[in-house]
Amino acid sequence: MISKTIQEQEPEPPSRGLPLLNDAFIAPQADALSFPRLISKPLHQKIITLPEGPNRRNSEGLIKPSARSNAFRKRFFPNVSAAKWSDWRWQSANRIKTLDALQRFFPASDDERAALSHPEGALPMSVTPYYLSLIDPDNPAHALRRCMIPVRAERVLGPGEAADPLAEEHDSPAPGLVHRYPDRVLFLATGYCAAYCRYCTRSRAVGDAGALRPSRMRWEKAIRYIEAHPEVRDVLISGGDALTMAEEKLDWLLSRVARIPHVEFARIGSKTPAVLPQRITRSLVKMLKRHHPLWLSLHFTHPDELTPECCQALNRLADAGIPLGSQTVLLSGVNDDAETLKALFHGLLKNRVRPYYLYQCDPIMGSGHFRTPVSRGLEIMSSLRGYTTGYAVPTYVVDAPGGGGKIPLFPDVVAGREGGDLLLRNYEGNVYRYPDAANAPGLANAPGLANAPDAANAPDAANAPGLAKAPDMAKAPAREAR
Repeated sequence: MISKTIQEQEPEPPSRGLPLLNDAFIAPQADALSFPRLISKPLHQKIITLPEGPNRRNSEGLIKPSARSNAFRKRFFPNVSAAKWSDWRWQSANRIKTLDALQRFFPASDDERAALSHPEGALPMSVTPYYLSLIDPDNPAHALRRCMIPVRAERVLGPGEAADPLAEEHDSPAPGLVHRYPDRVLFLATGYCAAYCRYCTRSRAVGDAGALRPSRMRWEKAIRYIEAHPEVRDVLISGGDALTMAEEKLDWLLSRVARIPHVEFARIGSKTPAVLPQRITRSLVKMLKRHHPLWLSLHFTHPDELTPECCQALNRLADAGIPLGSQTVLLSGVNDDAETLKALFHGLLKNRVRPYYLYQCDPIMGSGHFRTPVSRGLEIMSSLRGYTTGYAVPTYVVDAPGGGGKIPLFPDVVAGREGGDLLLRNYEGNVYRYPDAANAPGLANAPGLANAPDAANAPDAANAPGLAKAPDMAKAPAREAR
């Protein structure tokens, strides 16, 4: 018998072998999405096995495991076949979620052991066997390990930190829907993820079987709001991770959103290709392809995530004509150096993924050990801009606490004015002239230009690359553009 505790911990496990949904799905008597559930057990118990459907391997086109994955599987799961390992349902059902399960693979550090020994009230730990195979067992400071395994610092509340720092709940007109920007909404379809990032902006909600559990009633309330607001042209379906939902659920939701006349396209936010690339089956891709125009906003943290399996998944999506963008959170000790990020962004481009945003880490509760100074992010952007292709340079943003939305941050490029010329600083720090008459209509009111010479005097400007030198460089003879 399945315990109530396990049921509550599994808000959105994958279903299998079910017919596609139709309008009967929203019959009044149906109170919620009702699908079979796979329940994960700790690895010190019997490994969950899933029945092989007839010809399922051929129909889904399983992701081929890498040599590293095969070595890990043979060592720790000797009775699991390569085909079973490549089954996303098996990966999801056998996630590592407890201290005992983790220590089957490597000894936890004292810090990790203390955090996992008292998990009450914290974001749950959840790591797929595949992603665990990428973690360095001997180094608690390994980038991917820090992103997945909790430590005691998560229990330390720092200044300005909050459970909902972006005030998403304040801008939520319907359960699981956020309407902050004029023409787009965020649709939180599920609270389930295959793996839980320790710096997650929605750590207050994911892993909870309540508020974000997929429900026909909740989804319909959000859809009715979108239908009533013709200014909404873009719907971002996220969570949790929307790609962890069963195909028939996601297919129904995408179809339902597409029926709204003023919605021009949909996006899906997901980290699945990084933590569970096995989920990107041919069957899933075929379904997604039916919903063009559809975009995917993917979450990548470190170049170690760009494994052979991940690259297979990304290329399947790209081959289906789905535009792919990536979002990366800047994390102290994980990816806060230009070379690491350059390797990640170059690797993404080679797999037809455009780096889109570099986020300053949100001040969620217990995130102080992850957050870098903003000045560090600006230094990194200065090290990227001009030194690599513009396609590999994302926009660095702070998602303003209190619901202010994304605010882009740039290394200072406006050095001031001289006569009718605008003085601009390039990536090498050299200043060039652009003929731009100061008396041109509307110029005095152009954002950012009138106050440019005083930018160095703004608070904290001394730490931002290029700002401290702006007044002096504006007085120097500008070099001719080449």
